[in-house]
Amino acid sequence: MTSLVSILIPAYNSEEWISETIESALAQTWSNIEIIIVDDGSVDNTLAIAKKYESAKIKVISQPNKGASAARNTAFREAQGDFIQYLDADDLLAPNKIERQVKLSKNTNSDFLIAGEWGRFYKDYSEALFIPQILWADMLPVDWLLCVWENHYMMHPAAWLVPRKLAQMAGSWDENLSLDDDGEYFCRVVLASQEVKFCWDAKSYYRSGISGSLSASRSYKAWKSAFLSIELGMKHLLEIENTARTRHACATRFQRFIYEAYPDVPDLRKKAELKVKEFGGSSVKPFGGPMFELLSSFVGWKSTKRIKNIIGR
Repeated sequence: MTSLVSILIPAYNSEEWISETIESALAQTWSNIEIIIVDDGSVDNTLAIAKKYESAKIKVISQPNKGASAARNTAFREAQGDFIQYLDADDLLAPNKIERQVKLSKNTNSDFLIAGEWGRFYKDYSEALFIPQILWADMLPVDWLLCVWENHYMMHPAAWLVPRKLAQMAGSWDENLSLDDDGEYFCRVVLASQEVKFCWDAKSYYRSGISGSLSASRSYKAWKSAFLSIELGMKHLLEIENTARTRHACATRFQRFIYEAYPDVPDLRKKAELKVKEFGGSSVKPFGGPMFELLSSFVGWKSTKRIKNIIGR
């Protein structure tokens, strides 16, 4: 009997993209799937569009707005799958994505977490570039996190295929988090695994540049969530390994927070500075594109950040 894969889609005000997202889930060459869509209190036509797809294979749930993490938790409680595929309502899966990852996993009781190739796009998924990174390799859990934290890499939620066993070991999504809730959650899933396996040609498409998206938010709530996510991730990692290399990675994450948040949230930046000092410091430098680097060489990174923020507004 083939493994059942649950594709879980949290949705909020996603009327522009959700049809394409659902279609990419339905197009999977791995046919034994269920799709659970949780509309998180949308005020546009997201729910109505999702309802049109309702069938024996697709379940649509509506709940008051509680945030993406709460929507994912609701979906997981309904899921029956041996594997969990998280899929944000604006992202896409290649048709053979799930099939390739399930076959790599080999069994439903796997202790291996499966990652896959991902590419960023803005308007059409055909523009996505799949550029290999150091992260695109088999790694032990702690090594994987250190690679992400030290080099500022990421793996968006749809790139993963999570054995149900690991999802249960990791626990629920933290509903107190908004920005970087996926970073904290997958930190736990990674550390619950025996190894992170990388699956070539299992592609997902990460949509960027959406106006008003959570990832672009600079509100105090968003920065507080990002800070808390780092704190929790640090706690999870150090419980597994508290060494010079893991402490340095923690210091680097807090130092990057300082650079990213400046000049906002001075109270959180002060806390981050204390964390950097506590963990022995970090040599990571402010980062940006060529114009950022050029301007920083003349006026310093702080002034450059202020100029960038003014232009952005």
